[in-house]
Amino acid sequence: MDFIMPFLQERWYVIAIVVIVIFLVVRIVKTFVKWVVILALLAGLWAYGASYKDKLMEMGATAISSAVNEAREQAVKAIANEAKEAQYKTNPDGTFTVMTKSVKVEGKPGSSEVKVTFMNQTFTMNADSVIQTLIEQAKKNSKM
Repeated sequence: MDFIMPFLQERWYVIAIVVIVIFLVVRIVKTFVKWVVILALLAGLWAYGASYKDKLMEMGATAISSAVNEAREQAVKAIANEAKEAQYKTNPDGTFTVMTKSVKVEGKPGSSEVKVTFMNQTFTMNADSVIQTLIEQAKKNSKM
C-alpha cells in the first residue's frame, strides 16, 4: 500500500482521465453495459497501479546499488589518501584490522575478501591492489 501515494502524486492525470471516462459512460451508456465498462476501467486502473509498484521497487534497488558503489569508490579514494597514517593490528582470532582516520578494514590474512567500514557503512570488497597496498603500508607503519 506504500506505493499508492507516489502513484497518485506522479500519475494523477491517469486517474483524472479514468474519472472523466466513467462520468461519460454513466451519462451515455445504459445499465448493464455501463457497469461492465466501469468495472473494466477500474480493473485497468488497478492493474496499472500494481505494475507501478514494481517500477518503484526497481528504482529503489537501483538507487541502493548506486549508493553502495559510490560508497565503495569513496572508500577506495580515502584508503589511497590515508594509507600513510594506517595502523595494522593483529586480533587474537587470527584476523587483522587496519585503521585510518575514516576507514576500517578487517579480514583474514591471505583472504581474497575484506570487510570495509566507511562512513558507518560496512561492505565486503575484494582485496585488490589498493587494499593490499594499504595493508602493507599499515604493517610498515605499525613496526615503526
